[in-house]
Amino acid sequence: MGKRIKAEEEFAVAMQQLSAEAEKVIPSEEMQSDDFLAGEGEAVELAKEIRALGARMQDLEGTLLKRLEQLAAINSLKATDHAQQFQKIDEQLAAIRSTESLHQRLFDSLHEELLKYRDNFLHESLQKPFIHDLVLLFDDLSSLAEQLRTAAHEKGKRSHLAQWCDNLENAIHSLVEVLHRFEVKEVEAKERVDRACHKVVSYEPASYPEEDGQIIMRVRRGFIWRGKLIRPEEVIAKRFS
Repeated sequence: MGKRIKAEEEFAVAMQQLSAEAEKVIPSEEMQSDDFLAGEGEAVELAKEIRALGARMQDLEGTLLKRLEQLAAINSLKATDHAQQFQKIDEQLAAIRSTESLHQRLFDSLHEELLKYRDNFLHESLQKPFIHDLVLLFDDLSSLAEQLRTAAHEKGKRSHLAQWCDNLENAIHSLVEVLHRFEVKEVEAKERVDRACHKVVSYEPASYPEEDGQIIMRVRRGFIWRGKLIRPEEVIAKRFS
């Protein structure tokens, strides 16, 4: 019996404690409900602000995209303009190089012409008269040598004229060497007349047509100076009539 009363008392105390706890909890829950409603209103406002911020961000993003597109278009135009300018610069440089090359060729041509003019002037004004004098000296010495040779042949091989003739022929040979140093060459001996380098001083009759123009004798030597004929070779040739 005592135990039952004690249990009832303990149950009553526990119920009182639960009741007291419930009273504490109920106001708290009501307050939490009020706070929840207040928080829900703030969340709605916050959501509105977030949506408004998102809209502004989208507007800003669209503006930025448009600006970027404009900048890209401007850069593209500038790149095209720069490419055209670079192309023009390349064309101008190519034209300058071509002009310089042309000027260089003109300068080289003019320089070459001036050198030729100088050489021709020196050769024509200084060397040519001297060469003509040497050729005339060659003629005189050759004629004298021929006379001495004829006289020596008439008097015999052991005469003094034969020795003089030999000495004179040696002098003529030395003179020919001097002419060679001045680029003077003798006209080469040919069997037939060449009007470009021969002058026929006399003709002899030919027995056959194929003998026409055949050279019989070289009367006087011809000379060529620097590729030009300065005196034709005088010859006697055959002519068929």
